Amino acid sequence: MLAVSYLVHVSEGDLRKAITLLQSATRLTDGKEVSEKIVTEIAGVIPREMLDGLLVSCQSGSFEKLEAVTKNLINEGYAATQLINQLHDIIVEREDLSDKQKSVIAEKLAEVDKCLADGSDEFLQLISLSAVVMQQLVQNN
Repeated sequence: MLAVSYLVHVSEGDLRKAITLLQSATRLTDGKEVSEKIVTEIAGVIPREMLDGLLVSCQSGSFEKLEAVTKNLINEGYAATQLINQLHDIIVEREDLSDKQKSVIAEKLAEVDKCLADGSDEFLQLISLSAVVMQQLVQNN
């Protein structure tokens, strides 16, 4: 039942998307139980651990760590637009950031989203975004 509620969350209430994801997951598992992990993989959702790793590298203040984590995200095949959507939700929910810090990050998220839609390089846009997130998180400490 947990996978079903997660499927609803991932499909963002879009029944057609949920059905497509469920069909793909069922094919992948040969009719066995569909787990949350399978839904995550099929939907292209970035695991929370990877996002937490990105935020930890941002908090470290080390650009080298940030570059390595960003390269890893891209090498793993995750879409930059998916990262933007998930990162937005995480940033909005964080209580250790001021409204001003959140707005600076949200503005950069929007800018990066537009640049990606226009065909910009994912790595360069994610590094640029991560640098702004780093600046705001380090400023907080």
